[in-house]
Amino acid sequence: MDLKEIIKKKRKEKISMLTAYDYQMAKILDEAGVDLILVGDSLAMVFQGMPDTKKVTMREMLYHTRAVVRGAKNTPVIGDMPIHSYDTPELAVKNAKKFLRVGAKGVKLEGNHPAVVRALKKQGIEVMGHLGLLPQTAKKYRVRGKMPEEARQILEDARQLDSLGVFAIVLECVPEKLAKKITASVKVPTIGIGAGKYCDGQVLVINDLLGMDKEFKAKHVKRYLNLNRSIKRAVKKFIEETRKGVFPTEAQTFH
Repeated sequence: MDLKEIIKKKRKEKISMLTAYDYQMAKILDEAGVDLILVGDSLAMVFQGMPDTKKVTMREMLYHTRAVVRGAKNTPVIGDMPIHSYDTPELAVKNAKKFLRVGAKGVKLEGNHPAVVRALKKQGIEVMGHLGLLPQTAKKYRVRGKMPEEARQILEDARQLDSLGVFAIVLECVPEKLAKKITASVKVPTIGIGAGKYCDGQVLVINDLLGMDKEFKAKHVKRYLNLNRSIKRAVKKFIEETRKGVFPTEAQTFH
């Protein structure tokens, strides 16, 4: 599937997007049939154990993107441009091209940066927008767009990004009513995370979907699996069998 097919899904078929940070997870998501894979800068938190996404580097993002692309044979991979990697149009183009060289089909950037988007599009680089809560610059994680003026600005930004030619817009932690209005106001798909059912698609961090961190709880996350518990059970079984001499058996032994 290419990104043009993603755009065609608007108002026809809901779009599924998940994050991945390594080859094996990308391979699983690809085989499961997810529409888009995002190599999110959220890897700073779920992979590196950082408190936020503000310190992940381009080098690290490219390393993980390269690994994900190897696993995603049929699914477009989008590279999340980390903080300060698109401070100027020139820097944005330079770094976006690095994502493309390792196999990404496009890049995502937070906020409304018209000059940056124009520069990227001029180079033929596909761009995914991201509005609402912006983790790279947010001082506090909260719902954005509850106040009328803030809601108007997010709507205006979405319309401008749409006119600039982004292929999709992520709406993070905005009220459902606002997300519905934005979705009806733009030609490209909206992909929600904590933005309600009226978006054209949904995205989750794969670690949150799988329940990897038992301490992490967020209103917008649905846990489809408690992998934290399942992994611990398996590891405890291994420890027990090793201590008792039950493992390895003849089946796992070379002669």
